[in-house]
Amino acid sequence: MLGVARSAAPDEIKKAFRKLAVQYHPDRNKTDPEAEEKFKELAEAYDVLSDAEKRAAYDRFGHGLGKGPGPGGFEFDFGSFTSSNAFADIFGDLFGDLFGGSPFRGRSGRGQRGSDLRYDMEITLEEAAAGMEREIEVPRHETCETCRGSGAKPGTSPAVCGHCGGTGQLRMQQGFFTIARACAACGGRGRTIPNPCPSCKGSGVEVKRRKLKVTLPAGIDTGQRLKLQGQGETGAGGGRPGDLYIVVDIAPHPIFARQGEDIVLDMPISFGQAALGATVEAPTLYGKEKLKIPPGTQSGAVFRLRGKGIQRLGTLSKGDQHVRIHIEVPTNLTGEQKELIEKFDALCRQQKDTLPEQASFFEKVKQFFGG
Repeated sequence: MLGVARSAAPDEIKKAFRKLAVQYHPDRNKTDPEAEEKFKELAEAYDVLSDAEKRAAYDRFGHGLGKGPGPGGFEFDFGSFTSSNAFADIFGDLFGDLFGGSPFRGRSGRGQRGSDLRYDMEITLEEAAAGMEREIEVPRHETCETCRGSGAKPGTSPAVCGHCGGTGQLRMQQGFFTIARACAACGGRGRTIPNPCPSCKGSGVEVKRRKLKVTLPAGIDTGQRLKLQGQGETGAGGGRPGDLYIVVDIAPHPIFARQGEDIVLDMPISFGQAALGATVEAPTLYGKEKLKIPPGTQSGAVFRLRGKGIQRLGTLSKGDQHVRIHIEVPTNLTGEQKELIEKFDALCRQQKDTLPEQASFFEKVKQFFGG
């Protein structure tokens, strides 16, 4: 979209965007309906590439959810760019005086896009692994039912603003350019409310709690987002609604730890099982799996259960589960147990190859001190 190479530096991206944005800005192409769409596409490209995290995610996942809603989970959308600092900064200088403010401000008669909303959802590791559907309740501003969004008391109507004549803007000529500013009297709406609606106090919106069904894909991770288009705040003056972003947080699990698509399990076994070998049942997210422990297994040894990890977003493949062995030292020994262990320890010390690591360690100590 911007005509730059994949390896382009931030300054090069910014320069290319500024040039094309001026060329395709809607206020310069009022008779060309395709210019505004082109301008939005350019804006989207710049918003992604000017942010290091989004750019890295775009390089890895491509465009949109499934490939991981954007950076680790974003679905890119033009409507969300109004909060982008990098994007706002470049336009603040470029278009502030040239076209009368931000290019995103609703022009007279078009209304303003509603705000985006965020909903933080905590889920379990099991739900993240299997995918899930959940019903949530979201408070949001919606069109007032009493006045149907007009803001005026039923039976009355909004009045045309006497300062701007209903345009929502005050214009003045400076040399070759026309400077347009939002009308302070009506807030850029082009009308005033002499008799406000008693339900919404003239705002045209009221708070409602809506129940929505949310489906999260298998493999979703903490920090990733799902976008529900059009489920945000109602737009003012007939503008389109904002979007709702579901931000996922996976609760800590009592026995499993997640590392990307892999699962790690620390599993304790007895000294006898480690020394003699055993077959144990290892818990996984999908049930119990038999795991063979070979004789002489040391504490910290890791065994892999293939395909018992988390599903990779957008695929049917799964990561693995890694079982890390921890040899538990017995406590609260009886007199008989102590006596048997003392005899066993003495026998082990008499035969060096029974404790090879210990023998090797003390040999190195001996060489270090020159003994």
